[in-house]
This record gives sequence, structure tokens and C-alpha cells, in this order.
Amino acid sequence: MKVLLVEDDEALATALAEALHEAGVLVERVGSGSEADFLVHTEAYDAVILDLGLPDGDGSRWLAQWREEAIELPVLVLTARTRWADKAAGFSAGADDYVTKPFETAEVLFRLRALVRRSHGHAHPVLRIGELAFDTHTGSVTLAGRPVSLTAQESRLLSYLAHAAPRVVSRSELVEHVYDRDHEPDSNVIDVQISRLRRKLGAERIETRRGQGYRLNGDVEAS
Repeated sequence: MKVLLVEDDEALATALAEALHEAGVLVERVGSGSEADFLVHTEAYDAVILDLGLPDGDGSRWLAQWREEAIELPVLVLTARTRWADKAAGFSAGADDYVTKPFETAEVLFRLRALVRRSHGHAHPVLRIGELAFDTHTGSVTLAGRPVSLTAQESRLLSYLAHAAPRVVSRSELVEHVYDRDHEPDSNVIDVQISRLRRKLGAERIETRRGQGYRLNGDVEAS
């Protein structure tokens, strides 16, 4: 997934971004609500991690504004505030989930994955498309019960296709959600990585829709 982290505590933001990156999450960091506001209007993310105590206004105010503008990104709120009234204000503004500082990075990661999964209509942590199973918690992949070894980038590609299945995903959408904004791939890189996935999963597993994009084939199990 690709996440926008809005946190003005430099040490905390650095530690959290590094931990999420090690877990395969692409993270872009900003330290103010105004920077976040610009990015949520101009870039594509799968979720936002939002601190409430920002230097240019309470995070809940920015969040309420986004919701009024029909920006429906899943938002996980981080805050040192422990009073229920503060949590209620965050939920009322449109937060999807809440983590109180100090927190375990693993908890943030689990909650993020659940938010993104549910935003695509999946409740179960294991996404099943035909004989293919993708575990969103561990990143492990099996095909007809046999484990499949993937590189980190192949796993990101497959994860996004699995979350979106059976929808066709355009090349531009893959670029926006699977690759770092500062390291967008050349036009043939996606083709090469899709070809490698096909060799590991079967040529018929990923369908190319000419002029539209890619689609992961197989019946999607209800979850």
C-alpha cells in the first residue's frame, strides 16, 4: 500500500516510516496539515496516517474538510490525547480508526492493512482469487496450496491487483499506488514485472486488457 504520514514529530515520523517501509509499505511524509491537504488533492494514496496535534491546525479540522470535499481515503488517527472527547471528535470528523501514542508499530500496521482491505470490500485478511491466496498480514502467497516466492516489488504489484480484483487496474493506477512518487518506473518496467509474475503464477492468471490495464483472473471469494 501507499500511505501518507502526517506527523510533525520528526523522530516519531522517521521511526514509523522506516518500520512501515520494512514491512513493504510505501510512505510519504509531511509535517503539516497544509502539506497533507495539497497531497491528498493531487496524489493517490491507499490510506492516511494523521496526527491530531499539527502546527497549522488540529488534524481533525483538516480531516473534516476532506470529508466535506468527498475525499474518502481511509484515515488512521494518531494522537497523544487519551480523553474520550478527543477520540469522539476525531471519529466525528471522519476518522476510520484511532491509535493512541505511545503505540506499537505492529498495531499501526495491522490497523492500516485492515482499513485498506475493507476499503476494497474485503473483511478477511487472506484474499482468495481462484486458487491464489494472498495473506495481507504476512505478504505470503500460495497457489493451489503451494507457496510462491516473490520479490518485494512483485508482492506490491500482486497485492494491489488482488485487492482490486476482479476490477481492471490501469497502468497509471499501478504507478500511483505501487511505486514511490520520486522513483516512478519507465514504461516497460511494469510489463517486465507483470511478465515475471505470470511466470510464477501462470500466464493466464493476469489478463491484459488492451488500452485498459491488467486484471487478476479467478473467482473472488466473498469475505
